[in-house]
Amino acid sequence: MAGISSYGAYVPPHRLSLDALSGRAPRDGGPEKAVAWNDEDSVTMAVAAGASCLAGFSRERVDAVYFASTSYPFREKQGAALIARALDLGRELQATDYSNSLRAGTTALRAAADAIDAGSATCVLVIASDCRMGAPGSGLERNSGDGAAAFLVSKDSAIATMEASRSVTDEIVDVWRSEGDDFVHSWEDRFVVQEGYAPRMAEAVDGLLADGDDSVSDYDKVALYGPDHRSRADVARTLGLSEGQLTDAFFGRLGNAGVAFAPLQLVAALENARPGERILVANYGDGADALALKVTDGIEQLPARRGVEWHLERRQPVADYAQYLKARDLGTSEWEAQAGPGLSATVHFRERDSNLAFCGQRCRSCGAVQFPVQRVCESCFARDDFDVTRLSDRSGKLVTWTFDYFFPTPTPPTVAGIVDVEGARVHMQLVNCVPDDVSLGMPLEFEFRCIHRAGGRPNYYWKATPAAEPATSEGR
Repeated sequence: MAGISSYGAYVPPHRLSLDALSGRAPRDGGPEKAVAWNDEDSVTMAVAAGASCLAGFSRERVDAVYFASTSYPFREKQGAALIARALDLGRELQATDYSNSLRAGTTALRAAADAIDAGSATCVLVIASDCRMGAPGSGLERNSGDGAAAFLVSKDSAIATMEASRSVTDEIVDVWRSEGDDFVHSWEDRFVVQEGYAPRMAEAVDGLLADGDDSVSDYDKVALYGPDHRSRADVARTLGLSEGQLTDAFFGRLGNAGVAFAPLQLVAALENARPGERILVANYGDGADALALKVTDGIEQLPARRGVEWHLERRQPVADYAQYLKARDLGTSEWEAQAGPGLSATVHFRERDSNLAFCGQRCRSCGAVQFPVQRVCESCFARDDFDVTRLSDRSGKLVTWTFDYFFPTPTPPTVAGIVDVEGARVHMQLVNCVPDDVSLGMPLEFEFRCIHRAGGRPNYYWKATPAAEPATSEGR
């Protein structure tokens, strides 16, 4: 039986105070939401969550990548293929995008389990990531947040098996975003909840319970989608859920993360799960999905993960609403975004291993690591005698740096420097740090980010971030 073998999460560290959305001064400890910054989007968050999920697992095992998002930057260009390249996965794999519905994340998870059980795949990486925007001043802006969740689905070393699933599909104009729209739109809230969300969620969950001759009390944890805290609580009461069963919805800390919202709750449930516990996941969007999982003994052997709680504790307050608008490029500016074809497609293709997968080379003669790739070893001068080596999951240290006050960023200066990665010297920007935090030799790790938007499209590269403390076994 197919199951989840590993999980990962990513929540951007920047936090926007909900008080700031109302024009008030932010309060310490007040409600907030997680916001992707100017060089983050659904792709970069997906890569971060995927890398976390794959930690400790062989990437050669993955033979399929399913990517779910309603906010993927490209209208015609596969996201799963881009993410697979950034994660340095093999080329002999199936890549599939799931989009256009808020329940695309659970749809992809169910499809992965079906593919495993059918034998068409053996190990599927499923990633749900969203970076949706509500119009300034709207309820959607207040309730939404950004984040990503990832799951490795296979029959081997499962920490939670997929016992059953149930789906209901319905057509209703409740929440939508048309071609070319920056913001998500919603019909009147009462209509959305009473005619769409509440009845469809109950129908899917009740159908799942009836299929298995179960009751809702048979489940230890329930990850329940909700457009807002109140509507979610009402549906929980209708279903007869106790407060102890319901996972944290993260309203006031993260926000509704779109296709990643229910999957992030599932990650949170798995972080502290015990063998034998049963987990129910219910998701909404053009109908509803309900999934039943049972935790196995394998949960106790899973290495420590950076889960949802770890990311929520890693926070960087946004100074004010204007800074957020600048980061999202929502303010007026003198010049239009750069037009034209942008970065050469030929150069992009030729250097994709270096730029997207952050792969360098190791000399077979002397063992020296170099980046970018070249024909002659800088140490022993051996020619054309190298092995490809992935650097994205290694650690580095800062050798030298500069503060650039002219590079466009919402919070100047941009920190740029030379990073030593196992002997290779790489010029990189630093993120998630302020000038006072920068020091010689500081340990660094790497995150996939947007480096620029030349040609009106996102172009990606790797940036360095201060190394975090390793995750503990408590809260895997």
